[in-house]
Amino acid sequence: MEVQTHASPPRETQPLSPSLKRTLLIINCIVLSIGNCGGPLIMRLYFIHGGKRIWLSSFLETAGWPFILIILLVAFYYQRITTGNSSPKLFNMKPRLFFASAVIGILTGLDDYLYAYGVSKLPVSTSAIVIASQLGFTAGFAYLLVKQKFTSFSINAVVLLTIGSGVLALHTSSDRPEGESKREYILGFVLTLGAAALYGFILPLIELTYLKAKQVIDYMLVMEIQMVMCLFATLFCTVGMLINNDFQAIAKEAKHFELGETKYFVVLVCSGMIWQCFFLGAIGVIFCASSLLSGIIIAVLLPVTEVLAVIFYQEKFQAEKGVALVLSLWGFVSYFYGEIKESQKMEKKRRAAELMELPLNQIVAS
Repeated sequence: MEVQTHASPPRETQPLSPSLKRTLLIINCIVLSIGNCGGPLIMRLYFIHGGKRIWLSSFLETAGWPFILIILLVAFYYQRITTGNSSPKLFNMKPRLFFASAVIGILTGLDDYLYAYGVSKLPVSTSAIVIASQLGFTAGFAYLLVKQKFTSFSINAVVLLTIGSGVLALHTSSDRPEGESKREYILGFVLTLGAAALYGFILPLIELTYLKAKQVIDYMLVMEIQMVMCLFATLFCTVGMLINNDFQAIAKEAKHFELGETKYFVVLVCSGMIWQCFFLGAIGVIFCASSLLSGIIIAVLLPVTEVLAVIFYQEKFQAEKGVALVLSLWGFVSYFYGEIKESQKMEKKRRAAELMELPLNQIVAS
């Protein structure tokens, strides 16, 4: 059964057939999954093997934006060839939408830094559970910004995720990486929670931008929005790199990287590509469904990231992590069960409405 996020106001979008929309949603979910699971792992790989530059790591989260420009250029020339239009627009974004995307991009750059700092101090399995609290923030801001409706099931999910993060906060000493002070660990925990809250605000803000765009939103325009957001996020982090002298330190850091100089740059390039999958997938899911569904998918991938971190980095998995994980999974199941129930209720109402519109003789015959 198709799960629907059901309560966002209508927006002016280019009509898509149900099958095309479903296919596009599945593709974006896959892309989001790659970025959401792979991004934290490769970022942690950089820090584990000698990387120290937090601004560089945050820069790499959105530095893959030129890849979107390549896609837009290919689509532009394809449109010229197939339609015979000699003067199609490469960019269709109006100034109002450009400004909004730029502001969201700057907020994304700040969120990148908060998240990168947290990953540099916390094990991936811990930071992943903390980031799960993002769903609660997304739900709250979705209610405030785009009037997302809630059920007892979605409220239950938010509460459980919040408690799960609280369990981790109560037991920090045993999970601290070797050689790291308790102060650094706690600061990493707090900043990761701040990153979750900020991105929980950004997702509904993107949906609100779609609603207030005052122009038709198609998927190519969604990619333009993503490119502008990532461009300004990258510029924000570039300023931080310049102030912190990160550009001058790259060559020296590469020489001392434990995996070797060549693999150092491979890690940086792969990091940029994988993180771009995350952002492109997230904004694509918002276009096809809603910001809340995007937040749900990000949170649902928590167990996958947990398992991969334990497998690849031999991270500890103490009892409190297990409790937090169970609470998180319970919250996810609660949310999806509520969505299924709500979907069934909406379907019954739709059928009843259609029946009321039928002539009397058709109703009797049926």
